[in-house]
Amino acid sequence: MLTADDFSPVTLEDRELFATWYRAFPQVHSDNSFANMVSWNHYAHYRKAVAGDHLILSSTVNGEIRFRFPIGPRDPGIVGEVLRLSLEAGGSTPFVVFNGDDRNYLREIYPGLLLHPYHGFFEYVYRSSDLADLPGKPYLKIRHQLNRFHRRCSYTTEAMGTGNSGEVREFLERWCDWRDCETDPVLANEREAILAGLAHWEALDLSGLLIRVDTRIGAMGAGRIGAMAIFQELNPRTAVVHFEKGLPDCEGIYRAINHETALLLRDRYPFINRESDLGVPGLREAKERYHPYQMVGVYYMRRSEMEGFF
Repeated sequence: MLTADDFSPVTLEDRELFATWYRAFPQVHSDNSFANMVSWNHYAHYRKAVAGDHLILSSTVNGEIRFRFPIGPRDPGIVGEVLRLSLEAGGSTPFVVFNGDDRNYLREIYPGLLLHPYHGFFEYVYRSSDLADLPGKPYLKIRHQLNRFHRRCSYTTEAMGTGNSGEVREFLERWCDWRDCETDPVLANEREAILAGLAHWEALDLSGLLIRVDTRIGAMGAGRIGAMAIFQELNPRTAVVHFEKGLPDCEGIYRAINHETALLLRDRYPFINRESDLGVPGLREAKERYHPYQMVGVYYMRRSEMEGFF
């Protein structure tokens, strides 16, 4: 029988364990990615257990434990085990599902069990070609904004890596000073996650892109970092952009880093996952403006609604 004692913290040493499972069972939501778990471990305290052919994950945020739908072949027995453990050891919302296929399977084996959408954590997936080409009338305003950026700002692009990580850290501090990260727990935790990613760049198999800008009139070169994007493969058909940051040095710089990233990724991945909006209205509007191809759903259960089943 699966117990909470079977779980241990997710660490860098688990890289091959996750790689093996994810080759067999590719993930579609970034919150299950190994890089995400290592980078955000200070906040979500991820743990894992292996039960036969299944990898089972949990997270603990603000003292509340949530277990996740098991990763592996379809098996109602192990699903029942994790649900039972969730009710036993989890918090008020003890179980979460990170894609629609698993939600549908759960409804088949437990037809009366209620699953609630967690809209703030739905992830936006786009066609890479749409983000790179910005085709037609739906993207007319974005093209205008991007053209304005090109007219006003001299810039170059550059791959991120260990050679410029020091400058990236300096950029991040400037960005946090501008956004006042110290007074916003979400931004403060995000800064820690980015720094963790930079510290373990190669082990987490991350890639990134920088935009260097020079706003001086007539400038031909490009100076300090004005924007960055950090991304990687989520599954063989999808890249995920984990982080994207820009300073207000040049109007439209977020449009530019989005576009340059898409140009870089389009020939390898037909889709780009740009993660969730966290329920922030401005962020939601910005992501919807790019017309997502599909959303990757997240669904949770309430303890009070599970108690009659287990």
